[in-house]
Amino acid sequence: MSRLTQTRTLAALTGSLVIAGSLTACGGDSSASDAKEVTVYSADGLKGENGDGWYDQVFKDFEKKTGIKVNYVEGGSGEMVQRAVREKSNTQADVIITLPPFIQQADEKGLLQAYKPEGSDQVDGADKAPDGKWTSVVNNYFGFIYNKKELPGGKAPKTWEDLTDSSYKDKVQYSTPGVAGDGTAVLIKAMHDFGGKKPAMDYLNKLQTNNVGPSASTGKLAPKVDKGELLAANGDVQMNYAQSKDMPNLGIWFPATSTDPAGKPTTFALPYAAGLVNKAPHSANAKKFLDYLLSQKAQQQVSEIGGGFAARKDIKATDANAVALDKIVDGVEIFEPDWSDISENLQTYVEDWKSATGS
Repeated sequence: MSRLTQTRTLAALTGSLVIAGSLTACGGDSSASDAKEVTVYSADGLKGENGDGWYDQVFKDFEKKTGIKVNYVEGGSGEMVQRAVREKSNTQADVIITLPPFIQQADEKGLLQAYKPEGSDQVDGADKAPDGKWTSVVNNYFGFIYNKKELPGGKAPKTWEDLTDSSYKDKVQYSTPGVAGDGTAVLIKAMHDFGGKKPAMDYLNKLQTNNVGPSASTGKLAPKVDKGELLAANGDVQMNYAQSKDMPNLGIWFPATSTDPAGKPTTFALPYAAGLVNKAPHSANAKKFLDYLLSQKAQQQVSEIGGGFAARKDIKATDANAVALDKIVDGVEIFEPDWSDISENLQTYVEDWKSATGS
């Protein structure tokens, strides 16, 4: 069955860790260093709201097993890549975890070195680089959120076009394309659903009438939706499902287009992908960390603790969270973006978006 039509299982994670210690490592590959630490630059969306997420458990277990402390730095996917680029002459990060197409951009900018973590042979071929530069540790899906309390009948919108209705005036917001991974995903899905760049940009131009404005953080949109400050926003299934545990008014949906006779909602895989940073100050520790992220224990905990699905295809989750997430994506058509094209032309797409929206 084609990946364009099959409904694949999700993989997701959440977690939380406070940034610990100062980032004082010097650049260069010092894998022989005896420093018991590893610095992780990660896209936001993986951090638990109350310190009870997958990252919390994994980091704690990893430190207990190895004695290696995790220094955690969080931001948008694009922000993390840009930061690592600025630090190339004095590398600070050991591991970088971002959404596509930013993990591909990190590779293109020379930020990654090849390493195939233990267990990566169980990751689907489409979810890792053939040369080992990056491997998905969590398979996630792009989605939207809505307020179940404020919308009539508690029902989600059905189409992109619904969001342009006057009832959504100043009640819609999405994160910034080119900065946030989920914001970039808005462009990707719109171009797919509307059949090209121009009709997608025309739509986003029209949406500006109701749009509050760009947001650097996708994660900050969910509380606004839950409180009713917004009626709809973008997000991703993993993060929003975790947030919904503490935000009872939050619902997840996937827009269709009014021009589709079948009215079928669509989405695409948006995995969190991890890579070993080139000239990592603690590369030996980083390799151990990547191995642990894909260990059977950690991957099993993705569902049990994080409310998502493992990146490893040999992990079969059957818990309540797994069942609930299967229902969320039931009947949703999964398409596969051309990540090579998106990575190559992302800046152009972002500039076109800025022109179309006046952002």
